[in-house]
Formats: sequence, structure tokens, C-alpha cells
Amino acid sequence: MHSTSADMTKQRLIAQQLSGTSLNTATEMVRWFGAVQAQEYAQTKWGIGLRLPHLSDASIENEIMKGAILRTHLLRPTWHFVTAEDISWLLKLTAPRVEAINAFMYRKLELDTAIFNKCNRIILKILNDGKHLTRDEINTAFKKNKIEANGLRLSYIMMHAELEGVVCSGKRRGNQFTYTLLEEIIDKSKTFNKEEALAELAKRYFQSRGPATVRDFATWSGLTIKECLKAIEMQRSNLEKLVFENNDHYFLPAQKQAKKTMPGIQLLPIYDEYIMGYKDRSAILEFKNTSAPAHPFYFDCMIIDKGQIIGTWKRTIGQKQVELYYHLFKPFTQRQEKAFNNSIKRFGKFNKLQVAVITKQG
Repeated sequence: MHSTSADMTKQRLIAQQLSGTSLNTATEMVRWFGAVQAQEYAQTKWGIGLRLPHLSDASIENEIMKGAILRTHLLRPTWHFVTAEDISWLLKLTAPRVEAINAFMYRKLELDTAIFNKCNRIILKILNDGKHLTRDEINTAFKKNKIEANGLRLSYIMMHAELEGVVCSGKRRGNQFTYTLLEEIIDKSKTFNKEEALAELAKRYFQSRGPATVRDFATWSGLTIKECLKAIEMQRSNLEKLVFENNDHYFLPAQKQAKKTMPGIQLLPIYDEYIMGYKDRSAILEFKNTSAPAHPFYFDCMIIDKGQIIGTWKRTIGQKQVELYYHLFKPFTQRQEKAFNNSIKRFGKFNKLQVAVITKQG
């Protein structure tokens, strides 16, 4: 079955829960995706709230504070949101690849097994009995034990501890992030062998991001093409295939059970899964690529309409209001203007702040 970019974007919006959802909680949404890229903490919460319009920033933060959603390094060398239920098998499956990618930096920073083991012993001791400590507080303990761990060296020591399953995100202390011992908060985490984990990851990926190619899956998961092909083969009876630009794309048939109407203007956060879930983004760049004159991406957050990127935006959050700036590839139509204003109101409601559109670029 051959497909157009319109077919692709429609099905992806459905899979990505951007055209409506039956899910209710942030934890359910993260579980649906398997993992959600989350180095930009506040914006990632907005990405979840965008898909669950009845939730606010505060309600999502509450689920995180309760430990239902954790933030750690897996899949690739960056932070992701993952459920407490899924973290163990995802780490076991993907951490070895991340460690291999990090090996160069480990050598450059003179970090070896002996240092990592010493640091992990210190971490286990100071975080024992449910403690939640900031990175600086942990580093103080390192210094007392004559371990120099500033800047990147400290970052990679803590990332290694996450990949080893020693620590994960703890409760935030104001705006400060903390770490806590993983084993003390995941007593009900699922366990799979490698083949089961591969099959489950393929299911989560193609249900939430399909239609997508094996290269899309490999780029997102951090796994090898060989491993991804094996995972697809294990899910072969559950997946359907379509062809777009001469490439095979896989998806779960359940994605067809979606709303017939396409969503209007949506303000995607930076690193949203609608962007980061794919290596090939040509299907969602058709509008931009046909706009004349050609426009650069002035800001990192994307404005989409019916699945196509039509511009970019950024925001500055103050105590009393959010200042929003945007750039369009083409001027809004009357329909788009109305939809954009509704999206701004929704963004303000999520943050419980007024939104002031200060200026637009272009």
C-alpha cells in the first residue's frame, strides 16, 4: 500500500495522541510512548499536557513527585521520562548501547571501572533509606572521598550510575533536581529477557509513532539496525506496512481507529516526540519545503497545523505571565489565526499564567 505525506501525518497524529486520546493520566501517556525525551523538563511536561488537555503542569508534576514517572538516561545519551513500571527492562535493553557511545568521553575524562565502582559505593551509602540529594550534595560526598568530579566529569559519573540502575530522579526540591536510589522505588517494575524486551519496545514504538521505518526505530531507540529488524520480525503478525517514498513504514492497525477530523494549530515543545521520534522527517516538512521564499527555523519549538510544520515559537515564563514569540513560514489564514489564539489560551491555562504575544519574527 503506497501512501502520501497527508496519509503519513494523519496516522502519526493519531499514534502520537495529538488528534485525541482515551488516556487520562500522564503516566498512561508516558507508558504509551515507552519513553519520552525529557532533557527540557518543563517543556516535556507541556508535551504531555498538549496531548491531555484536562491536565495542568501542576497535576503532571504531582505524578512525577509520587514516583510514577521517572527521569533518567536510557535509549540514547539523553534524559527521558519513563514509568517506574518500565524503567528496569528499558535500562537492561538500552543501557549497553549508551555506555558504548559514552566510552570515548569516559576515556577522555579519565573515568574507569574503579572510579565508577567507588562512586557508586558512595552513592549507595549517602542515598540509603530513601534519601533524595542534589547533584551538588552528592559531589560534596565525592570530594570528601578525594574524587574530583566537576563539570562534565560529574555529569558522566551520574549518568553511568543511572545506566547501571543505581539511581534515578528523586523528588524535586523547589526547582532543584535530586537523585534517589532506583531499587527503593521500583518494587513492581516489569522484567523481560532481551527478546521479550525487544518485542515490547517495537510494540511501544510503532503503536505511538507509526508509520515509521526501521531506521526511524533505530535512531529513536539507539539500538542497531540488526536488533531493530529482529524486533520488527517478532512483531510481524501485529504490524501492517505501507510504502512512502519507496521506504517500508510499519504501524499497528489500531491506529486506523481514529478521529476523521485533523487537529488544528498545535504548539509543540522542543524535542517533542512528533519530531524526535523519526530519522526521516520529510513527511512533516512538506509545507515548509514548498514555502517561498525559503525560511530558516528561527526558534526550536514547532508550530504544526494538520500535522505539517508551519512555523516555530519560543516562550519566556515569568512570575505573572508567559511571553510568547513566533515565526511563520507563511501568514496565517483566518482559520489558522483563530486556532492559534485558542492554542495560546490552552498553553496559558496549562501554566496557569496569562500569555502575552510580544512579537513575531518574519
